[in-house]
Amino acid sequence: MRSLTTLAGLELSALAAFGPLTGCQSPAPGQAPTVASAVAPAAGPDPVPAAPPRPLVAKWLPHLPDSLQPGPVAALPGVPDSVHSAMQALQQQLGPAAATLRPAVLERAVLGYRELRRQGELRGPQVLAVADMELPSSEPRLWVIDLKRQQLLLHSHVTHGRGSGGLRARRFSDRLKSACTALGFYRTGETYQGKHGLSRRLHGLDKGQNGHALRRYVVLHAADYASAAYLQQHGQLGNSRGCPALPPDKYRAVIGSLAAGSCLFIYAPEAAYTSVWLPADSAPLARR
Repeated sequence: MRSLTTLAGLELSALAAFGPLTGCQSPAPGQAPTVASAVAPAAGPDPVPAAPPRPLVAKWLPHLPDSLQPGPVAALPGVPDSVHSAMQALQQQLGPAAATLRPAVLERAVLGYRELRRQGELRGPQVLAVADMELPSSEPRLWVIDLKRQQLLLHSHVTHGRGSGGLRARRFSDRLKSACTALGFYRTGETYQGKHGLSRRLHGLDKGQNGHALRRYVVLHAADYASAAYLQQHGQLGNSRGCPALPPDKYRAVIGSLAAGSCLFIYAPEAAYTSVWLPADSAPLARR
């Protein structure tokens, strides 16, 4: 990765120059067969966490109990203050719907996106989707951002895998048949018609973290258990088998906005997650 001192000039204006089980569904007829699947046991109830100190972000989610409030996000090492300021300004520029998109999470997503684009891993539209899986599934926690225009395109609910937990995602894995959400950066692929209708493939770009996305058929698709009616009845979304499943009334807009070559970043505070695309792990990138 380039020296982080080169990021010191990143200002808001510069953003405009960015110029489990096998998965939730099988491929359409004529496409490669799925890996044999097994029914995973239902995830048990989440342990009740100790209430953390009430963070500043609580003002954004006043209706959530302390035990559901997201914790503070550790700062990336060596990132200059100008970048932090730019991310805060961008988050505010995106408007009220981005009030719960924490600047530190957005910062990780944008810095990773920039490095991926510099390395030629992203060649599509300058669109970035950020899913903050630290938030409970009862909250809309997916933002689709046009970085070139610095505009929020969409804000939506999104599911996590049943292997990751119930209301809150607490466990993450890229293992086949784990039914877990896998963290990290993804590149969107082509669309196809699966058993859930229009779907978009995802290519995991964090080897060892989400590299099995295609084998697991982790894709963007619609799900009834992500609907407003399901949420109203159960107080939370249902769980997928690892896919970031979308509400039936929004999935076409989300899938359409994330054309092939766009970027999705799935975040959660997992100590085991590392990425060569972020400053904390710049050394492995030099060995690519």
